[in-house]
Amino acid sequence: MATEKAYKILAMQEGISNNSAKSMIDRGLVYVGNKKVVIARGELNADTKFRVIKVERPKIIFENDDIVVVDKPVYINSDEIERQFKPAVLLHRLDRETSGVLMLVKNEEFRQKAIKEFRKDKVYKEYIAWVEGIMSEPIEVDKSISTQKKNNKAYSNVSPKGKPARSEFFPDLISANKTKIKCIIHHGRTHQIRVHLRYIDHSIVGDEQYGGRRAKRVMLHAHKVRLLGMEFTSPEPKEFVHFQ
Repeated sequence: MATEKAYKILAMQEGISNNSAKSMIDRGLVYVGNKKVVIARGELNADTKFRVIKVERPKIIFENDDIVVVDKPVYINSDEIERQFKPAVLLHRLDRETSGVLMLVKNEEFRQKAIKEFRKDKVYKEYIAWVEGIMSEPIEVDKSISTQKKNNKAYSNVSPKGKPARSEFFPDLISANKTKIKCIIHHGRTHQIRVHLRYIDHSIVGDEQYGGRRAKRVMLHAHKVRLLGMEFTSPEPKEFVHFQ
């Protein structure tokens, strides 16, 4: 039977460009049955039928003259959100497979004021995650984090040479060999929650980069942020509520 590269079959099936098909596979949106397609250039039977997950549109949580707060869907880069909400610029970032509260600012005066709050660790940041194993009591991790970038991809690890980082983890629900937890982070280093959870042997489900099992997505959601007297909340995703 004839074979062809996965992205070319997908492009034909969906009537899209090869580059768009590659991007959809790279984002983790393409499945054959219940198995995620992970290598865009992998060879598959030419008559393979794909199932494509549709990406939700970002919703505005709050907006005024200074800030626009967005409920970021999973599978979208923060930079893509920024392009959609120009001329507002990102105040912080969420990883592509992390959903939830994302803030963009509309003027430089407010941006500088907000950055000072981040630097003073005065911004409250609360996440929800499903993690590997049973976490039966709260755990605090106060370990510096170092980040390297290679091929435009960041990778962080606990290192005494890194920058200060503190995370607090609170168990909420245990199901089989997984725990749903609340995470409160201080400082906010690149991949901080993911790295600290791997450090204590509770990698996030779906976070293969940091030791988690394969899943439809990285099970991490930015639930609540408090900044300069304002509070913004993104509801817990349906897949978190029903994830067993």
